[in-house]
Amino acid sequence: MMLPFQMPIVDLHATARELGQSGKQVKVLWQEDESLAFVARGRDYRSEFHINPSDELMYQISGTMRLHYRTPEGKEDVAVVTEGSIIYTPAGTPHSPRFPGDAYALIVERKRRPGEVDRFQWFCDGCDALMHEERFVVEDYRADPVSGAYRSFYESEAARTCAPCGKVHPKPAGFAHSP
Repeated sequence: MMLPFQMPIVDLHATARELGQSGKQVKVLWQEDESLAFVARGRDYRSEFHINPSDELMYQISGTMRLHYRTPEGKEDVAVVTEGSIIYTPAGTPHSPRFPGDAYALIVERKRRPGEVDRFQWFCDGCDALMHEERFVVEDYRADPVSGAYRSFYESEAARTCAPCGKVHPKPAGFAHSP
């Protein structure tokens, strides 16, 4: 017997407004076996590189995103994604979508398979060494793993201190975990 399924139709601009008013960072639109879609609001303090086990499509609903990524040679580069544009990021690419808190993006990716690990890495601004890595098995994206990674990173001065050169990654003024 087939269960009824409602195909969601989403007004992205209304969803972005709702997200902005809620104070939250992420609104999951759907989370099915092979598909996950959410609207994300920018984080002015974002500096880590996310390594996702699935491909991602990012559509910039409003504002401009500077998508920092690490090349296969380990160098940092930036792709500028303007409002109304879309970018494809292959699985395993360390990437850091940076855009202001009043800008919004639609993210579409594959829901995580059991046991798959998302990684979040910070690199030193001084010597470019890997400073810290957080790992999560993401079973439900509504738990907002990015906020969890930031909370762990910013609550630990040891995590924010570069072992090779000693530089301390600053905790942003007014950083607060979002609900």
